[in-house]
Amino acid sequence: MPYHILARKEDIASRAVVVGDPGRAKLLSELLDSPRLVNENRGLLTYTGKWRGVEVTVSTHGMGGPGAAIIFEELIELGVEVIVRFGSTGGIRRGVKVGDLVIPTGAHYYPGGLSLMYFGEKCVSAVPSYDVLSTLVSEAKKAGARVWVAPVLSSDGFYAETRELIEEWARIGAVSVEMECATLFLISNLRGIKSGALLFVNGSHVEPVERIVPEEELREMFRKTGEIVLNAIIKIEDS
Repeated sequence: MPYHILARKEDIASRAVVVGDPGRAKLLSELLDSPRLVNENRGLLTYTGKWRGVEVTVSTHGMGGPGAAIIFEELIELGVEVIVRFGSTGGIRRGVKVGDLVIPTGAHYYPGGLSLMYFGEKCVSAVPSYDVLSTLVSEAKKAGARVWVAPVLSSDGFYAETRELIEEWARIGAVSVEMECATLFLISNLRGIKSGALLFVNGSHVEPVERIVPEEELREMFRKTGEIVLNAIIKIEDS
């Protein structure tokens, strides 16, 4: 029985959209038909409702890989078979602008810490499931979004992201930085479920904009992008 998501298995759908911010979980829940709050323990708001007749759970995972890992593991324990992370990301490549979407083909990460505890010294690929990736790309393009389909960097140190570090990862292919995708991809592959991510660019380390756009300015943008995620997740077959 999970220690943090205090919900019954019957209250959790086989498909889950996960977000870092509980406010965004609430925002997404408002798009669902007949949403019900099934967990609020530790502020990890979790809702289940229906999108176009298909049951979907929306769950908060907080900030950073280790905490998010707990939520991913507990959702899987509760029967989730498809997880899509819907989050924000900061551009680290020229041309990646606020309002763009990033759909990761993989997530670079630093070895050690979480990955060391799960996999020891093995170098494990942090990649999404192909059908999740392809469905997200299809739905995003159908909606007319400007999309980057490329690797991202999953960073454990929000305030340790120096210009030199960002430039180094950008040189080897990453287009943006976030904190949880590598953890999601590693755990989902280990546990035999499907996962992917769609990230909204809400700032940039290299373009001449504010590093992070205020949340109140992003609300409607996130609502529209959330519909893309929901349209995609209901088309993905369970594991």
